[in-house]
Amino acid sequence: MKKLMLVGLVTLPLLGGCATKMQTGTALGALTGGALAYGLGKDSGNKELWTVLGLGLGAMVGSNIGQQLDERDRILMGQTFNHTMEKAPINATGQWQNPDTGHGGSVTPTRTFDTSTGPCREFTQTVSIGGHMEEAYGTACRQADGSWKIKQ
Repeated sequence: MKKLMLVGLVTLPLLGGCATKMQTGTALGALTGGALAYGLGKDSGNKELWTVLGLGLGAMVGSNIGQQLDERDRILMGQTFNHTMEKAPINATGQWQNPDTGHGGSVTPTRTFDTSTGPCREFTQTVSIGGHMEEAYGTACRQADGSWKIKQ
């Protein structure tokens, strides 16, 4: 589940508002963890239990990661994500690095496909915080305004 929590972090530069890094990370982690766990629990017949567990674990992981990324980290990550999703060919990696914090990461589109609403791309993403690397994967689709939105 930890790997999927990072996917939501690319949307952080777009959220703005008054929420702290920890609050934003906690919220995104809880939402992603709950959604993932609900999907896993559907087939087992215990979807409520899985969802509650996913919400709790997702909130803990998201809070930890969100606390450690500063605003500049999130901006660099978001810019790299959008540019790479829009311009990079499959398996070409876009990288970002914040020289002030030492945090960095990458995004790599792995597959492109068309939908009725426009192009979508599957991708892998890494984030390195204090020498500890986390990896995530997901799918994002281009919106009418040209931005890329991660599918939940």
